[in-house]
Amino acid sequence: MTPQNAPGDASGNARGGRWSDLGRPPLNTPALRRALLRPGGLWTSLTVVPATGSTNSDLAARAAEGLAEGAVLVAEEQTAGRGRLDRTWSAPPRSGLFFSVLLRPGPEVPVERWGWLPLLAGVAAATGLSRAAGVDMSLKWPNDLLVTVGGEERKTGGILAERAGNDAVVVGIGINVSLRAGELPVPTAGSLGLANAVSTDRDPLLRAVLRSLEQWYGAWRAAGGDPALSRVQAAYAAGCATLGRTVRAELPGDRSVTGEAVALDGDGRLVLTLADGERQAVGAGDIVHLRPAG
Repeated sequence: MTPQNAPGDASGNARGGRWSDLGRPPLNTPALRRALLRPGGLWTSLTVVPATGSTNSDLAARAAEGLAEGAVLVAEEQTAGRGRLDRTWSAPPRSGLFFSVLLRPGPEVPVERWGWLPLLAGVAAATGLSRAAGVDMSLKWPNDLLVTVGGEERKTGGILAERAGNDAVVVGIGINVSLRAGELPVPTAGSLGLANAVSTDRDPLLRAVLRSLEQWYGAWRAAGGDPALSRVQAAYAAGCATLGRTVRAELPGDRSVTGEAVALDGDGRLVLTLADGERQAVGAGDIVHLRPAG
């Protein structure tokens, strides 16, 4: 693992020197703000901190204080990043993109459709990264970003959406960008670098993801959160590596069910066809891919 750098200033520059890791320079906060913050746009503020426990927790706390929609909080290092089911997410400083955004979808979007936000964020991240990094990305239901490393599917990113009060959602995205093989937390993890990305420069990668997220969120919100009308449902299904495979869904309460993943329904649930032909929609749980698609 790369040694932890000393805390720096709000721009992410470590006191040990801006170029303490020549392969992992800090994000250029002023340039990111110039590129992303514009009148009438979704993004209203962008803050980069050298380190924090969890960008989701920090932004949720600020949301309760009335922070405007469109706030973006980026950490050069997360020491207590969280995934689904309270799993931890950690990586060497400046080796990835670890950020959260604050969204307030109402009143245009009914609350019952807010569950589409993590899936929408997955579509946006995969679309933006495919363009900017030149890497084929796919989605594992419900919130993983996959790349291919050495002919194997590897998780390179994850998404966590959490309610913040009655009218806000914080969406956190973590992406492994330049992690080397010896730095991977588990053998099933990957990174854009290991997937032979044409670029691991985090500035254009972050810009691409946030611009893509702004476009998809705008279309979804304009459609009143309708996943079909906004094309979020179709885009997710097209990029979902889970569909067409035999999977095991590990459900809450230590239960599991095995079947073929055949569709994504209007609520964002994964529809399985079981061995007896019955269909079952899964709304929460871990999915294990048991065989390749097709």
